[in-house]
Amino acid sequence: MTTLLTIIIVLFVAVAIWQLIKIFDLAQVGASNSQVADDKDNKLNGYLMMGFLAFIYIITILCFWYLGDLPLMSNSASEHGPGIDNLMAISMVVIFIVQTVTQFLLHYFAFKYRGEKGRKALFYADNNTLEAIWTGIPVVVLAGLIIYGLFTWNDIMNVDDQEDPLIVELYAQQFNWKARYAGQDNVLGKANVRLIDLDRANILGVDERDPNAQDDVIVTELHLPVNRPVLFKMRSQDVLHSAYMPYFRAQMNCVPGMVTQFGFTPTVTTADMRQNPDIIDKVQNINNLRRARQAEIEEAGQELTYEFDYLLLCNKICGKSHYNMQMKIIVETEEEYNAWMAEQTTFAKSLN
Repeated sequence: MTTLLTIIIVLFVAVAIWQLIKIFDLAQVGASNSQVADDKDNKLNGYLMMGFLAFIYIITILCFWYLGDLPLMSNSASEHGPGIDNLMAISMVVIFIVQTVTQFLLHYFAFKYRGEKGRKALFYADNNTLEAIWTGIPVVVLAGLIIYGLFTWNDIMNVDDQEDPLIVELYAQQFNWKARYAGQDNVLGKANVRLIDLDRANILGVDERDPNAQDDVIVTELHLPVNRPVLFKMRSQDVLHSAYMPYFRAQMNCVPGMVTQFGFTPTVTTADMRQNPDIIDKVQNINNLRRARQAEIEEAGQELTYEFDYLLLCNKICGKSHYNMQMKIIVETEEEYNAWMAEQTTFAKSLN
């Protein structure tokens, strides 16, 4: 597939250079070899348009055939995930239909109404019926998608109204993540970057005088109990970051100087997702690729065997190590989560 794409790109570059040469020739004022398109040229261009239309359809079919299996579209691990996937699927179907029809009309009309000697084009100054059709249809379709999207977004963002969401802060900085749990009182202590004190291990700028901050827990690995709503409060220490958790269909910008939020309910534990057939195939494929590059991976000091984990990623290009800004997420049972939390050190005890 890579070879095919490389050949196509080379062909496009060659065609582009050829066209640039023709444009240069046409631009030569007073040149004796001035080119004027005749019926033969127009006919050739018309057939080339139909050929390119066939190419578009063929490459689309091949892409669906070889790349159409998108496991991520069917492996959502949050309560709102299926709604997001459904909205995405509807949008893609609409786009595909519109693209298929408009590309056909564009290329077919270019072929059918190509220039011919003695043939005069028919010109309409305006056509109210056509204007109404090609304005009305997009308005109706887009309004439907937007309204559906607003209802979906509203359902996602109403995590505040659910009973007892777990409150977690995601703290972004170049180039890592920290998570701060609200502790037993489920209320995050106040924080400000001006309060950062590395000498006292206060790396997030948590207000040491705030009573609600004393039982907060700061970690570098995110644990979430399955089937319990989680409300994330997000901060950034330096530049614009974006908290992206693909399998949970969650993304929200982390903006310096303000707190943003996003909530969801995880529905599939890490252990269960690892047993998903699509994930098993993905992991096997990755490990096959790694075995083929075993020497390089071992030389870099990396683990040879890959095991699936949910990840929190940064989806904004935030600097030279942006690619490496991630944190592991473990979704587990309530009992496992409580046992893990009992082992963690509170903010008050962590201060030097």
